Amino acid sequence: MKKTQLLGSIGLVTGAVLTLAACGQKSNDNADAKDAKKFPQQTPKKAVKKGGTLSYALETDTPFTGIFNNELSTSGIDSTVAQFGNESLFDTDDSYKINNKGPATFKLDRKAKTITIEVKKGVKWSDGKQVTAKDVEYEYEIMANKGSKSQRYTASLQNIVGVTDYHDGKSKTISGIEMPDGENGRKVVIHFKEMKPGMLQSGNGYFSESASPYHQLKNIPFDKLQSSDAVRKNPLFFGPYKISKIVRGQSVTWVPNKYYWRGTPKLDKITISVVNPNSASQAIKSHKFDIADVVNSQWDQVKNTKDVNFVANIPLSYSYMGFKVGKWKDGRNVMDPKAKMNNKSLRQAMAYAMNIDAVTKRYTHGLSFRVPTLIPEQFGDYFNKNVKGYSYNLKKANQLLDKAGYKKKGTYRVQPNGKPLTIYLAAMTANSNQEPIIRNYIQQWKKIGLNVKLTTGRLIEFNSFYDKVQNDAKDVDVFMGAWGVSSEPSPNDLYSENAPFNFTRFATKKNTQLLGEIDSQKAFNHKYRVDKFHEWQKYMNDEAYVVPTYNSYKITAINSKITGYSFKPSDSNSLWYKVGYAK
Repeated sequence: MKKTQLLGSIGLVTGAVLTLAACGQKSNDNADAKDAKKFPQQTPKKAVKKGGTLSYALETDTPFTGIFNNELSTSGIDSTVAQFGNESLFDTDDSYKINNKGPATFKLDRKAKTITIEVKKGVKWSDGKQVTAKDVEYEYEIMANKGSKSQRYTASLQNIVGVTDYHDGKSKTISGIEMPDGENGRKVVIHFKEMKPGMLQSGNGYFSESASPYHQLKNIPFDKLQSSDAVRKNPLFFGPYKISKIVRGQSVTWVPNKYYWRGTPKLDKITISVVNPNSASQAIKSHKFDIADVVNSQWDQVKNTKDVNFVANIPLSYSYMGFKVGKWKDGRNVMDPKAKMNNKSLRQAMAYAMNIDAVTKRYTHGLSFRVPTLIPEQFGDYFNKNVKGYSYNLKKANQLLDKAGYKKKGTYRVQPNGKPLTIYLAAMTANSNQEPIIRNYIQQWKKIGLNVKLTTGRLIEFNSFYDKVQNDAKDVDVFMGAWGVSSEPSPNDLYSENAPFNFTRFATKKNTQLLGEIDSQKAFNHKYRVDKFHEWQKYMNDEAYVVPTYNSYKITAINSKITGYSFKPSDSNSLWYKVGYAK
């Protein structure tokens, strides 16, 4: 259910923005974070009436791409647009453990090395066709076929028997995916080379939790899928709503899916529309939308708004700084020993020079906060609390650079070989605060003698940013990215040698070893797995190929007449079936 997504600046997507204000501004003792901690995860429960139109604000400074297929889309923005119809095959509990209450049942057989998925009778696409075994199997063809160029074809997926042969063109089918009752049946048995400890958790990456309408897509070549009308203009869903109108990149109108298996959803219509983050507070105060995320730097402007309920949580996400040290080549990450950023001292120095704590504490009152490791604290004992990350330390940054041979020549340092050093930084556009934030960090790096310049000379729009980062553009040495991470904590799909999402392109033997141990047979022993998670976080912190920067509270303003909205994981898959106006 919860899978990896590319986010914009977290300030853009989840409303968590750092504000750089005049130096004389005083802090508010993190009062706003105290407010956020008090907010519930859900709206008050009330009886729901039928009917009504709901308006939803999509806060982004760029048009959405509108790729409405789970295995072809990686954008968190597109996922937000699609949420009203895009239901997962599985419901979960509040710990993201898969249960059998959703559209399909799930059975794991560790001895036989299989999982069995059976779609429930009556789970239908929005055109009235039953969701079939072939629809479930077809997801894997989309991911594994080279023509689709899916970013979801990962090392984890290659654990399915026969997937690699299919990907390499040696087989026309995936031998390890069995449909016992035929393509039009509802049962699928997936055979694995090895069973993994995270397989009972949603978001584990070893199997898909969605389906694609084979009857609609089967005649479209894989290399044409992403641009096809079936994906962009008239996609089918088996969730509570279906698309009735798309204004490309700007808005989507949803109406009830009359074939929805749980019953009739409560609302007559939902419209989700793009709103610039700079206008978010005004939109909330004027009640222009029924649901709108709060941009955290604008919290003071909206917190006293009447007739709204505020709900809040800390999402499974983080922003990070990544250093390019290689290229994506022939399906794997290949490091370049001569890469400009392939010096650990240089990477660590840049991390130590960032004044993240001061910025977040002073100007967001704790609504944004530095995160020390690449495993979110929400994952309990998998989070290594002994890894402290990179707190601000200019002295240490300078010492590291001096010792590594980056000597000062005038204002800036040169490389150990004496050549000039210019570091090109890619960062995304967001709201009006984003540019001063990035300029601040460039000034911090100047303090330690590093000449950092913006790629293209300015901030880059979301889609163009990820196009550059994914394609290893020559003018990107360092980049500021953000993840919405999976609900199973394994970092394999983000940071392994075969992970397309491993945008820094680092691939060391030690990293491969640790990731293998995290997801090994031994890791069915919880203590062993915890120990390996802790070891990996310590290793990644030291190597600093990817440095986590911050996460934030997500606060959402919801019309007080709306009921049924919730951030609880157990509610997420049936959320839009329940949301409606109170009687």
